[in-house]
Amino acid sequence: MHFDRRVEVYEKYRPPYPDALWNRLRDLDLLLPGTRALELGAGSGQATVALVDAGLSVTAVEPGPNLAGRLLERLPQVTVLAGTAEEAELPEAGFDLAVAATSVHWLNLEIVLPKLHRALAPGGSFAVWRTAFGNPAVRTPFRERTGQIVGRRRGAPARPGPDELDTAGWVKELTADGLFAEASTDTFAWSIELGADQIHGLFSTFSNWSAGEVEEAAQAVRTLGGYVTEHYVTPLIVLKRVSTP
Repeated sequence: MHFDRRVEVYEKYRPPYPDALWNRLRDLDLLLPGTRALELGAGSGQATVALVDAGLSVTAVEPGPNLAGRLLERLPQVTVLAGTAEEAELPEAGFDLAVAATSVHWLNLEIVLPKLHRALAPGGSFAVWRTAFGNPAVRTPFRERTGQIVGRRRGAPARPGPDELDTAGWVKELTADGLFAEASTDTFAWSIELGADQIHGLFSTFSNWSAGEVEEAAQAVRTLGGYVTEHYVTPLIVLKRVSTP
C-alpha cells in the first residue's frame, strides 16, 4: 500500500512511458481502436490514459483503493475493478489485450497467468513493461551518489522476480507454464531532466527508498547544480496466448 498512500505524488512525479514504446505497440497492431484491454495494477493511470486515448475499451484492475478512486475520477469511461489481479473476476475470452505496466513483479504468476489465459480471446496478447530508473550503461555523478546510498543498505528485502533489466529471465518466467509464448522483445533507452524537487517526489514513490534516502538524493541534485539528466530503460515483452487443448 506504499503507492496508495502517495496518490497525488505518484501521479505528479512518475514520468510517462517513452513515445517509442507506444509507437512499437502501434506497429504490433496492439492499440487498434475498439480493442478490449485489461490492465493489471493500473495505479493512477500512467499507462491507462494512453490506452484510452488510442481508442481502446479498458478494464483496469487496481488493488489500492485511493489509486482506484483516482483512476475512476480521471477516466470515468474505464471500468475499474478495485482489488488484486489474483482476486479479480474476469470474463472468459473477454479481452484482446492484457497489459502489466510496471506491475508484473508484484503479481503471483502461478495464479495470474492461468487467469489471463482464460480471460484473453484466442490470438490475444499480453504486453509487459516497466521502467528501470537508472540505466547501468550510463554513469553520471548523480547515479554515483545514488549508488552510494543504496550500497549502504543492509538486509533490504529483494524485489520479487528477476532483475528489472533481466528481460530473458522475465520471458522465462512468463512462458514457463506454456500458456504464453514470446512474440517480441524490445528495449527503449531514454532520458529526462529533473530538478531536486522532482527527484524528491519521484524517489518518494519508490517502495524501497526511505524518507532519509529520498532527501539525500534530492540534496545530491542541489549540490550538482539543481538539475540532473536521468537515463532510464524501459524493456517491453509482448506475449501471445497459446491455444491449449
